[in-house]
Amino acid sequence: MLNLTYYNLYQHPTPITPMPQTFSTIILIGRPAAGKSEVIDFLKKTPEDERIRRFHIGKFKEIDDFPMLWTWFEQDAILEKIMQKPRMMTDKNGYFLHEYQWHLLIERLSLDYQKFQRDAEGDPNPPTVLIEFARGSEHGGFRAAFDHLSPAVLEKAVILYIWVPYEVSLFRNRRRFNPNRPDSVLEHGLPDEKLEKLYKASDWDQIAAADQNFISIKGHKIPYAIFVNDPEKTDDPAKIGPHLEEVTRELWELKSGQ
Repeated sequence: MLNLTYYNLYQHPTPITPMPQTFSTIILIGRPAAGKSEVIDFLKKTPEDERIRRFHIGKFKEIDDFPMLWTWFEQDAILEKIMQKPRMMTDKNGYFLHEYQWHLLIERLSLDYQKFQRDAEGDPNPPTVLIEFARGSEHGGFRAAFDHLSPAVLEKAVILYIWVPYEVSLFRNRRRFNPNRPDSVLEHGLPDEKLEKLYKASDWDQIAAADQNFISIKGHKIPYAIFVNDPEKTDDPAKIGPHLEEVTRELWELKSGQ
C-alpha cells in the first residue's frame, strides 16, 4: 500500500538511474492540440531500438493530467444527474471550482511519478517517463505548474515544448474533437470560448526568454528545447521523425553537458 505521507519522500527523492543512452524524464508541454499526444502516439508506433537510437527513448511510461481531470468531470456528472448530490470539482459549465485544482493536478502527476519510481526501483533499464500537460496564464501558467513539480521529477528532467500559435491550437482543437469520444486522449476538445479563456494567454515565451537552453525551477537547471509544429509535422511520419530527432538530440546534448 502506498504511504500517502509521501511528502517525506518528496524531500529526499531516490533517483532512478536510467539506461545510459535514454532520458530519465521528459516534461512534454504546450498548448492544447499542439501535438503532444501525437508525438507520444508516434513514439508508440516506433520500434524500441529505433526510439533509442534516434530519440534517446526506449521503453516509456506516460503520466498525463487529462485522464485525471476528465475523471472529475465524470464524477460530477454522476453526483448531479444520478445521485442528485452537489458537484464537487467543477461548476455546471465545466470550470474548476477553485484555481488551486490546477496545481492539484500537477501534485497528482508528481505522486504518480513517485509511485512509478517505487515500482521501478531495481530495474536496470527503467522506462523514460513522459509527463504531459498544458497550461494557460489564466490559471497560473507554466511557471505556477512548474512550482508544483516535485524534486524527484525535477532531478533528471528535460522539457520538450511543442510550439504552435493560439490560432493553430484553436483550429486543431476543433478538428480533433470527436463528440462520441470526449474522454479520448487523441480526440478530446474544448469549446472555443473555454479554450480562449483558459489557454489563449500563455507565459511560455516569457519563461523561455530568460535563457535559450535552460529553465530554473526550484533550484534545478532544466534543459529545454522547442518542437516547432507550425507548419504541422505531427500529422506526417516523414516530417515528425526528423524534427523530433533534431530536438531530442539538442536536449540530450544539453543534459549530457550538465
